[in-house]
Amino acid sequence: MAPNVVVSICVCTLSVLSVMAQPARSAKKVTGTISIPMEPTYWTFDSSKVEFITHRSVKAVRGKNKAFYQLFLKDLPFTDGTIEFDVELTGVGFPGVNFRLSADKKHSENVYIRSFGPVPPEVRTTLQYAPVVDGVSMWDLADDYQTGATIYQQGWNHVKLVVSGRQMKAYVNDMKTPALHIPHLEAVTTTGGLSLAGNVIYANVQIDPTRTESLPPESGYNPLAADTRYLRHWQVTGAINFPFGKEPLFPLPSMYGTLTQSDLPDSTTTWERIEANRRAMVNLSSKYGGVANDGRRLAWLKTSVYADHDQEKTMLLGFSDEVWLFVNGQIVHTGKNYFGTPNAQQNGRCTIENVTIRLPLKQGENEILVGLANYFYGWGLIARFADTDGIRFSN
Repeated sequence: MAPNVVVSICVCTLSVLSVMAQPARSAKKVTGTISIPMEPTYWTFDSSKVEFITHRSVKAVRGKNKAFYQLFLKDLPFTDGTIEFDVELTGVGFPGVNFRLSADKKHSENVYIRSFGPVPPEVRTTLQYAPVVDGVSMWDLADDYQTGATIYQQGWNHVKLVVSGRQMKAYVNDMKTPALHIPHLEAVTTTGGLSLAGNVIYANVQIDPTRTESLPPESGYNPLAADTRYLRHWQVTGAINFPFGKEPLFPLPSMYGTLTQSDLPDSTTTWERIEANRRAMVNLSSKYGGVANDGRRLAWLKTSVYADHDQEKTMLLGFSDEVWLFVNGQIVHTGKNYFGTPNAQQNGRCTIENVTIRLPLKQGENEILVGLANYFYGWGLIARFADTDGIRFSN
């Protein structure tokens, strides 16, 4: 059955039940708004963690003993439209909504609040969007997609998401001005389920699949599209398991000629082309999927830069979580960007602000080789030269 047919059937069923349960709101059903009852019949959940209650005079749901929980809406695929709900914070965590959730629950779009006590609306880490890839949140590859918002520590916070094709606008409490605009949703799914999660109280869930508020379905403006300084064309090896405590071996200068062992790719290595995404990010999680139990993996990437004379060039590099950078076979930079440690750059996120490096380029072709290891959430890199005077990149 086609998705739009399934949605049509579910709309009719839920609309009738909603009208019976809430006659005062029945007029909204003409416009397509569906009020989802906060009752066990309409949700899939772990009964040991969830309880349905009446809170502030409305039907609501919360975690037992303030535990983290997740609710999955039954039988109503979501493609486009408006999602609205109220959320009351009851503890620290990341309460939010997944939509366009795949059947195996491994891929979705995710919007959430960082709830760790009162923050002013200028703190840009309050509200976040991140795609979920193979069960892994790409939050640390999505620094662009976070912002500040006014969040109430007591009482309801009203959240509205407007979704149209590849674009989304997220409103929190202020329903006139979006707190966050995503010009290009990045998950692989275009339709799917919906879930709510967190150690919070949810109520007043509504979905309107007909209302996109004139938001275009095509991807929005990309400010990086015309920026020629980014390295976008790479080749990559396959991902290998790389246990903690292991480091890549590479040749080093030695008075005795003994430091010659090397784990660097050689002439027998098989390479595959990989392109950076529209944000100039090379996302290896999207290519290789997730890994369980803090499994550490390593992949090698390479590209080339042609220089019209010997020179040094400044390159800005972002990475998650560990990097070894070589130019023409010589080590230029090593770095660790572990979330939650004192040396983490941008709190462990992969951003163009992580490190700045001076690259020695010789006249002619220069190979840039990167070893990239990861164990924690998203796996990727982003690289940009300060300028492109006297150089050009491989295609």
